[in-house]
Amino acid sequence: MQLEAITWQRMAERLAGHLDDDERGSGEGGGGGGPEGRWRRVGIDGAPAARTGVLAAELADALRLRGRSVLVVAAEGFLRPASLRFEFGREDVDSYLDGWYDTAALWREVFGPTDPGGTGRVLPDLWDPVTDRATRSPYAELPPGGVLIVHGPLLLGHWFPFDLSVHIGLSPGALARRTEESARWTLPAFARYEAETGPADRADALVRADDPRHPAWTGLRGGHAG
Repeated sequence: MQLEAITWQRMAERLAGHLDDDERGSGEGGGGGGPEGRWRRVGIDGAPAARTGVLAAELADALRLRGRSVLVVAAEGFLRPASLRFEFGREDVDSYLDGWYDTAALWREVFGPTDPGGTGRVLPDLWDPVTDRATRSPYAELPPGGVLIVHGPLLLGHWFPFDLSVHIGLSPGALARRTEESARWTLPAFARYEAETGPADRADALVRADDPRHPAWTGLRGGHAG
C-alpha cells in the first residue's frame, strides 16, 4: 500500500475539492454545488486515540471557505444510557462493539433527515455520558446542498449512507500508547473491528496517523463505503 505524506489541512482541502467535483459531476445544484443539491454525508472513522474530530474540523473549515453549509456530528453524542452500556459490566468488549452507540438514533435523527426528500433537521447529539442524561439539544437546520460530517469510532460496517468515508488507522502499538489507561480495555474491541469489519479496505481513503504531526494517506481510492 502506497501512502503519501500530507498535512491535515491539505487533506481536508483535497476532500472538500472532491465533494465539490462530485456534486458538479452529478449535475446537481444547477451544476455548481448550489443550495438545490442534495445533502452529502461524510464519515471519518477511527478510535478515540485517532482524534477524528481534528480532521472533521479541518474539513468543515475547508468546506465553509467554499461556501458550503456544514454540520459536524460526533458519534460520542449518541452513546446509549449507562444502564444499557454497562449491563454486562463496564469493560465488556462485546457490549462496546455492539451496544454502546445508539445506531438506531443515528439513523433516525442524523441520516434520515438528510435522505432525499428529508427535512434537513438534524439532532447534533442525544445523550451526555457525563451526566447520563439526554442533552436536549435543539435540532440544527442543514440546508439542501449542505454537508454532514459524522466522526467517531466503529462507524463503518453499519451501512451508514456515506458519500465519502475516511478511516484514520493506528498501528496496534501506537493505538495502545495513545489510548488513555482507563480505556485500554477497548483495545481488543478495535482489534476485532479491524479484523471483522476491515475499515481500512471499506473506506474511500485510509490515513495512517501513528504520529499525529505527520499523517500519511492513500488519497481517494474510488468507490464508497457504508
